[in-house]
Amino acid sequence: MKAAVIVFPGSNCDRDLAVAFERAGFDVAMVWHKDADLPEGVDIVGVPGGFSYGDYLRCGAIAAQSPIIRAVQAHTERGGYAMGICNGFQILTETGILPGALLRNAGLKYICKTVGLKVATSDSAFTEGYNAGDVIGIPIAHHDGNYFADDDTVAMLHDQDRVAFTYDQNPNGSVADIAGVLSQNRRVLGMMPHPERAADEGHGGTDGVALFRALAGVLTPA
Repeated sequence: MKAAVIVFPGSNCDRDLAVAFERAGFDVAMVWHKDADLPEGVDIVGVPGGFSYGDYLRCGAIAAQSPIIRAVQAHTERGGYAMGICNGFQILTETGILPGALLRNAGLKYICKTVGLKVATSDSAFTEGYNAGDVIGIPIAHHDGNYFADDDTVAMLHDQDRVAFTYDQNPNGSVADIAGVLSQNRRVLGMMPHPERAADEGHGGTDGVALFRALAGVLTPA
């Protein structure tokens, strides 16, 4: 199993994400944003959290124009797996890989704490390690995590069972309490909370481990 973690100027969760993948059994390559191609044979691309390009212009908007993102788009278009966390989620919405947008938190303040995250579906490679309805503790750390989509898009996400996670108690104003969504083929996940920060007992929790183990199980060759 091979994972690629994209690194932008301003990424600060790239190593955490790489370690979480490695502990689940992945061979991980760190890929600089100016590279034009992903390593050969990559199964999943991780777009990490942080503050790419200092969050100038609009969170994720500049990173979405980086050369490597064209390769990420091509990877997802041919059915490859990808996961964007926090700033990575913002980047995936800016590229149109995932629907919606991430706006300023409703309270206009940066929020950094562990929240209750409800598993909305277990029908994906990312969430099959949980049961739908489970509430897990996962940290958030964002200023622009308020997920927005129009009514038709939100209805479509619910109708197609593409809401991956919702907030147990909404911290940022996200529409319909949405914390994470899936692509139409269910192989791309975007989420604001940080499962890679809940993958080590020394960090205070391990509720994120099941996500990475589930991915490993799906992507392990038969």
